[in-house]
Amino acid sequence: MKIAFFGECIIELSGQPIQRTFSGDTLNTALYLSRLVKDHPHSEPVEVFYATAMGSDAVSNELICSWQDEGINTQLVSQFDDKNLGLSLIERNQFDELSFSYWRNDSAAKYYFRRGLTTLERQLEQFDYFYLSGNSLAILSQPCREYLLALLMNFKVFGGKIIFDNNYQQQLWSSVEAKKSYKDILTLTDIALISEENDFAVFEDQSTAEIIDRCKEYNVSEVVIKRGSGASLILNYDSVSMVTPKQVDNVVDRSGAGDSFAAAYLAVRLNTGAAKQAAEFGHKLAAKVIQHPGALIPSSAMPDMVEISKRYINE
Repeated sequence: MKIAFFGECIIELSGQPIQRTFSGDTLNTALYLSRLVKDHPHSEPVEVFYATAMGSDAVSNELICSWQDEGINTQLVSQFDDKNLGLSLIERNQFDELSFSYWRNDSAAKYYFRRGLTTLERQLEQFDYFYLSGNSLAILSQPCREYLLALLMNFKVFGGKIIFDNNYQQQLWSSVEAKKSYKDILTLTDIALISEENDFAVFEDQSTAEIIDRCKEYNVSEVVIKRGSGASLILNYDSVSMVTPKQVDNVVDRSGAGDSFAAAYLAVRLNTGAAKQAAEFGHKLAAKVIQHPGALIPSSAMPDMVEISKRYINE
């Protein structure tokens, strides 16, 4: 089974003294999923690919090697000599509140579909799943968004399935632009991972019922509505389930919570586990992640999660 993730990786600078890490919503999910399914004795073989554009500098090459070490296939990565990764600075004030500054207007990922036929375009029909987020769409120009949608329409014709996470960053585009693109992608989506907070920001909804109605209108067959520390809702073939996460006392950093939830959810669903069990596992991994600084926790912190996933996948 092959799943391709598309998005942007940016360099993150944070802390005193400043430390350099990297992140990106779809990248976080791809990395966590790869950890969960890699060399898993009870899992169907799942090959995780990441599609993006980067520079050809030492930092970009270092990151590609680190992804390969995590089990991610990087054949879909394009590298440009004249472009670089985006950059973000994360600062914490006296009230322990985080602020983010970005330098990513000309990042390499924005040019992924602009410079000749990519490996992703040539090989897309070979994949079973394609995963993208609202941020994946936001970094593209309008013509490139339309081109990607056309690619995905053709992908669907050949039996491919699309997974969409509605991550939304106001710094990247307006809610008006996002609303149109979200409607377009929902018409093609098989599995929707919907953050209630992001949906309210884009569509100005006032209730969860409006989210449900919209997903039904666009015939999304499987919907997970994430509500932060509240219970998530799973809509699957007209049935509705509610999964309440256990409360975490030692919350260090909520970055990556939704991304890790998505990875754990897919680790179960791609192995034919039930949607409710998948959401339970998603909450467990997210609870683990928010007890560590940064969106990506050390792989050494995950073994117990892998043991749990075995039980969910076996059921």
